[in-house]
Amino acid sequence: MDPSGTPISPLEQALHAARALVLADLAAGEVAAADVVSMVEESVVQRRWWVEQWPEGAPYVAGLVAQDVQDALLETYGRWPVCPVCGSGDPHALDVEPELGPDPHWVCHKAGVQVAAVGALGSVLS
Repeated sequence: MDPSGTPISPLEQALHAARALVLADLAAGEVAAADVVSMVEESVVQRRWWVEQWPEGAPYVAGLVAQDVQDALLETYGRWPVCPVCGSGDPHALDVEPELGPDPHWVCHKAGVQVAAVGALGSVLS
């Protein structure tokens, strides 16, 4: 329920959860500056429309928001999140898998490993 006692819809719950998970990963990587948080908010606004059109897609929102923010950061910040698994070679970003599915994870395709669930990068970066 929200503070007024009104139940929060499943759509809003999915959007709030997606926001929280991506913000947790950004904070773990110490890139949660105000302009980056604004990127998250922009993605949530866009994904709200998307999930309103396709309510069955609510479980996919976290992965989509993570991908949206990753794409936006590439243009202004650089690769994010940088792979913590591969210690040598060119730094590379992790990818979200599945690209459109529930239970999204950060994956290193170079090493072929699942690194962390979206929202749990802090457990591998700390």
